[in-house]
Amino acid sequence: MDDYRHIREGAAVGAIAPRHQIAVAGPDRATYLQGLLTNDIPSLSAGTGCYSAWLTPQGRMLTDMHVLESGGMILLDVPAETTEATRERLEQFIFTENVQVESLAERLTGVWIHGPKAPSVLERVLGDTVGLSAWPDYHHTQSEFRGQPVSVARIDQLGVPGFCVYVERAREQDLVAALTDAGARVVSAEAIEAARVEAGYPVFGIDMTDDTIPLEAGIEERAISLTKGCYVGQEVIIRVLHRGHGRVARRLVRLQVEGDAPPRDSKIFSAEREIGFVTSAAESPRLGALALGYVHRDFVEPGTAVEVQAGEIRARAVVSSRS
Repeated sequence: MDDYRHIREGAAVGAIAPRHQIAVAGPDRATYLQGLLTNDIPSLSAGTGCYSAWLTPQGRMLTDMHVLESGGMILLDVPAETTEATRERLEQFIFTENVQVESLAERLTGVWIHGPKAPSVLERVLGDTVGLSAWPDYHHTQSEFRGQPVSVARIDQLGVPGFCVYVERAREQDLVAALTDAGARVVSAEAIEAARVEAGYPVFGIDMTDDTIPLEAGIEERAISLTKGCYVGQEVIIRVLHRGHGRVARRLVRLQVEGDAPPRDSKIFSAEREIGFVTSAAESPRLGALALGYVHRDFVEPGTAVEVQAGEIRARAVVSSRS
């Protein structure tokens, strides 16, 4: 409970999932990525960023990523399990573009801190970085930690202010110690997961896979530009949005579940009809048992009553708004 309280009321250190970084440099970096990713990359200026996805020609996700433009390089923050495949794929698509791609997985890492007091904790530790509480999502800047360069970015994930400090791996534990000395708390994975599910924030590899269309996961407002030029998988996205009026066969929803949090992959029913499955679940100290899961499009409205099958037991559940 104390860990969860630090997320909601204080400053909590912890990541929702392992991630690595890839550097994309060269004068053609933005236009090169523009033809591959779902968001508008050339529109980014130094110190800004966005959330994006990379799709197959069939519109299904290869990976998601945080994209940060520094002015001399674009940093791609990707799920750890997709890092090498993403780097290799980026290399394969370079033809005449002046672009250099490098995995930073061996020497760089991200230290995540969440909570309403995260800005003030970071300001005490980094010193020369101020005004963090007013930063918009994906604003980032260069800073220093004990004389060594770091980069800090605002990326909200848990329904509270969130930040990632990119630091050399060798200095990771020093930074974590400094954050805790300044008032933060290293919290459990269970507390992070409870806050994540509560916030309805999907994770690639758990709630989104290579079988997911971004529209099904509900990430289109964050991840997809509707005004940019062509990118891989765009035809499928546009067809669903314009011809299908955005209707997909299934949607990721949050469920309020009676009893205990159900196991991952539990089936979801409406009467005797199987309508979906659970991707994540957690016990929220504030809201009780919660789950994220995909349900048929006829059952996505908040307030819709369903049932979740956990072993031999069916628990009643209600679709609730993803906050």
